[in-house]
Amino acid sequence: FFFFSLQVLNKKNKSKQSFRKEEIHNKTRDIHSLEELIKAEEEEDNLLDSYSTPAKVRVDLERLSVKSGKGEVVATFGAVQGTRWVGRKAPGVGVQVELLEGPEDSLCCSYQYMFQRLRDVRNVLTEKIEELGEDLRSHFKIEEFSPVSLPAQDSITVLGQVCCDSNGKLNAQSVLLEAGPEQGGQQVPVDLSELKEYSLIPGQVVVMEGMNTTGRKLVASKLYEGVPLPFYTPEIKKERDEEPLNVLVACGPYTPSDSLTFDPLLDLINVIIRDRPDVCLLLGPFVDSKHEQIEVSLTPEYHLLLERRWFVIMDGTKSVGCHLVFVPSQRDIHHHFIYPQPPFTLPNPNKDQRVTLVPDPCTLLIDGVTFGLTSTDILFHMSAEEISCGTGSDRFSRILKHMLCQRSYYPLYPPVEEVNMDYEKFQSFGQMPVTPDILIIPSELRYFVKDVVNCVCVNPGRLTKGQVGGTYGRLLIQPSATSQDGKRVSPCLAAQVVKI
Repeated sequence: FFFFSLQVLNKKNKSKQSFRKEEIHNKTRDIHSLEELIKAEEEEDNLLDSYSTPAKVRVDLERLSVKSGKGEVVATFGAVQGTRWVGRKAPGVGVQVELLEGPEDSLCCSYQYMFQRLRDVRNVLTEKIEELGEDLRSHFKIEEFSPVSLPAQDSITVLGQVCCDSNGKLNAQSVLLEAGPEQGGQQVPVDLSELKEYSLIPGQVVVMEGMNTTGRKLVASKLYEGVPLPFYTPEIKKERDEEPLNVLVACGPYTPSDSLTFDPLLDLINVIIRDRPDVCLLLGPFVDSKHEQIEVSLTPEYHLLLERRWFVIMDGTKSVGCHLVFVPSQRDIHHHFIYPQPPFTLPNPNKDQRVTLVPDPCTLLIDGVTFGLTSTDILFHMSAEEISCGTGSDRFSRILKHMLCQRSYYPLYPPVEEVNMDYEKFQSFGQMPVTPDILIIPSELRYFVKDVVNCVCVNPGRLTKGQVGGTYGRLLIQPSATSQDGKRVSPCLAAQVVKI
């Protein structure tokens, strides 16, 4: 059987290679061919290795390899040597977990959607251009912005939002700059040939300097990117000698793609019992709409599946006493398919004090440390749309920097088809109030831990990948981290991504 499996694999690999060569020869590319697009860059050769579901023939071999790699650390950050990945002596005791902006200014309940006027969407985008433009003007000391379509013989500085000249994918020849009403509200094509380096996404608010002698095309010579928000400063600083917090992060799906069993989830609970983290951040999907059995099922009682999962998690971690944070996902079939997404509601009205239910996205405050959380795969969406030249950095870092500089959990416009955006709520609840100390951004793309403009960004991966186990993340947080020589010190002492 082993040799038969290898022969089948070899045949499949050969057919895939021939298909890929033929595909490249025909030069067929679209938004769904992201794997080929990213593999064209040498630094991201293996970006989508984990995205596709394993073939049936490989299941037994892969399960063996994954099982042997259980507990293997696949990504690290900070001083991890000699680190004890355990929580405090009394996990959860005295740990404060709350939404940064408080319940009054946060999305705490469901709302009516599916009705949106185009002028309301336009107003939201206009306010975004004006707000970010004012910060760019003051930061770079720009006197004023010129209308984008006004002919001028001298170099001008213009403000606008990047967009594409068609419904296709953005490229260097299809870039338009759309100005806000104060700068004429018109669109002008942009020639990027004189820029030595750039990284652009549709919806990005930028300032460009260049020539527009005819009023019909802007030849850009300089690009000003956005400026991140300041970090949160707690009013009361805690003592330095406190033990660091141990935070565990996991993202669904929590069941293998070929069954609805709890094996991966039970493995995660065993890790929680062993390491006794202070806080567990659990992101959806909990009942995945893309699951093989869910897609063909006609059973309407999906909420019962969610309640069973919650019972397993809360009952299994009761002895540990850790604080549980549940974040919904748009792939949760039982929940509202809208972005921003309201939090779950507990079936039991007597709420467990260990449980915090938050929306997607949200900014969480844990003992004075800010966590930005989103379960929407913005990394994957932006990777398909970003264009760059001469930046010298990896694609992940560029995309994360766009998020932080655009101050948004979803800066892409227009959004992909699978994201049902409510722009009025997005304006209120989808923006970053501060630059988070730690940004949790799960994705189908390869796991990582990166420091981007002093924000520790973590993609913990998925707990399951097809029919095999995936990864989870863990972080050690020192809430009272103080600055050294005037420089900010990240409260994240160490972080790892570990195989389940």
